[in-house]
Amino acid sequence: MCGIIGYIGTQRAAPLIIDGLKNLEYRGYDSAGIAVLQTSELFVKKDTGKIAEVFSEKDLETIEGNIGIAHSRWATHGGVTKENSHPHLSNDGNTAVVHNGIIENYQELRKFLTENGFVFKSQTDTEVIPNLIQYFMQQGTSFMDSIKLAVKKLEGSYALAIINKNAKKLVAIRKESPLVIGVADHGYFVASDVPSFLDQTKKVVYLYENDMAVLNDKMEFFNIKDNLPVVRKIDNIEWNVEQAKKGNFEHFMLKEISEQADAIKLAISQDEKQIKEVADAIMHAKGIYFVACGTSYHACLSASYKFAKLANKHVNVALASEFPNYKDFIVPDSLVIALSQSGETADVLEAVKAAKEKGARVISLVNVVGSSLTRYSDETLMQNAGPEICVLATKSYTSQLAILTLLAYALAGKYEEGKNKLKELVNSIYYLTSTNTREHIKQLAERLRYVNHIYLIGRDLQYPTAMEAALKIKEVSYIHAEGFAGGELKHGTIALIEPGTPCIVFTSSENEKKILSNATELKARGAYIIGVGPNNNELFDFFIKVRESGEANSICQIIPIQILAYQLAILRGCDPDKPRNLAKSVTVK
Repeated sequence: MCGIIGYIGTQRAAPLIIDGLKNLEYRGYDSAGIAVLQTSELFVKKDTGKIAEVFSEKDLETIEGNIGIAHSRWATHGGVTKENSHPHLSNDGNTAVVHNGIIENYQELRKFLTENGFVFKSQTDTEVIPNLIQYFMQQGTSFMDSIKLAVKKLEGSYALAIINKNAKKLVAIRKESPLVIGVADHGYFVASDVPSFLDQTKKVVYLYENDMAVLNDKMEFFNIKDNLPVVRKIDNIEWNVEQAKKGNFEHFMLKEISEQADAIKLAISQDEKQIKEVADAIMHAKGIYFVACGTSYHACLSASYKFAKLANKHVNVALASEFPNYKDFIVPDSLVIALSQSGETADVLEAVKAAKEKGARVISLVNVVGSSLTRYSDETLMQNAGPEICVLATKSYTSQLAILTLLAYALAGKYEEGKNKLKELVNSIYYLTSTNTREHIKQLAERLRYVNHIYLIGRDLQYPTAMEAALKIKEVSYIHAEGFAGGELKHGTIALIEPGTPCIVFTSSENEKKILSNATELKARGAYIIGVGPNNNELFDFFIKVRESGEANSICQIIPIQILAYQLAILRGCDPDKPRNLAKSVTVK
């Protein structure tokens, strides 16, 4: 879940890759580092902390060299130390490597190299890679062949950028971790994600599984399994630079919350024929599985309610990491619908591979063009939400819900009705993201900023909303929050309610009486009740009005809590764009 970037071309590498690294900081911000080829020596600077703390403006101005690699780290192997930060060098100092992923057999390789005289300076799995390359080069093998031999020894996942002080090349390799090439007029970039170089070029080449790219004055591509050349086409990105920048917003999180009305418009601007074809595939499948992680899992759970209610269709919902428990039920007539904003979520990709092995059809819902999930799928619906930089999913979640709602209506033979209802929702979203609404919710954030626990309840469609709302609060403000089905309170959770405990209650016209009964039980124990829904009630100590939207309640009711989570983070001194211990793309299992 780290961010890597490299550059080779006619311009100075350091300013380009450090600026690019800042655009990747959502992928990891424990530490950062850079290696640049200066004449025939490698200049390396790395340390713990955020990128702006590790690199000064002076570094941008003084580091010479036209070939370089850089890395922002989210620690997996080894603590957050300068020694464990990337790039990692071979013992002879000739080869530098940055790595995203996990080398599963690194202990075995480390033991082998130690026995052959190599000394390790870090506790990371990555350090075995440059030393393996050195080991093979000491046997008289060329730099390029040594890389190929080293990679064949690796087990696990990796996106690699490699440079050597005696080779005017930048080598990039991917296996189960994302990597994309940027093609600029002045040279080539290699990076974990497109926003890193979007201000330099919109021309990209997506690397496939087991691809190796060799970049100098041209691009060459090989398959590292069979060592044969392959052809990869250049695509054009539709995103623009402004979409990937904060603009006038202080944080990406608030910007992306505020973009949700437009994101919904784009999400439902799907090809009608494709939506109906996917709905038909769902109708005729023998066993349907929604598979996702985290926020996307909550979207799947919400959609399962809509499919049941609107189209009388049962859908299984599985956490991607737990999907292997279902694989024996998968047959060729099964349909797996996989959701991932990035399209690189490791557990989702593993689940999809398991489904494909059983012959199932896979349809994915993804936000990133050219991602791994799009290539593993038989068909893909694009979210069209634009770049989402903040670690927390906001607009990508509501975009997923909009498309899944549209699918449910199409499955019921009511495509036009569904699309019109979602169009009507846009005005409500504009209101919910307005300055007035934000100021109203800020009053609640002031009241809750010092609490230790928040509980959230809902029934029916409001139950998945309660779960997602709890996730947003704890992800970014570090307040313990849990979402429950209203009917489950009496089965244990109500024991945790004390005088003043804040409880958020999601209501709708359909379930108002039942959920207010649960709210009454909480109120009787002294809870501070926050109502979110169409109607105020004397039970509520604080009320956030959200217009009744039927099956689209799941889209609009989450937005006030996204805002609340953001404001709690600000008041508590947390960075909403870069929550501790989290990274945007979970590319490790």
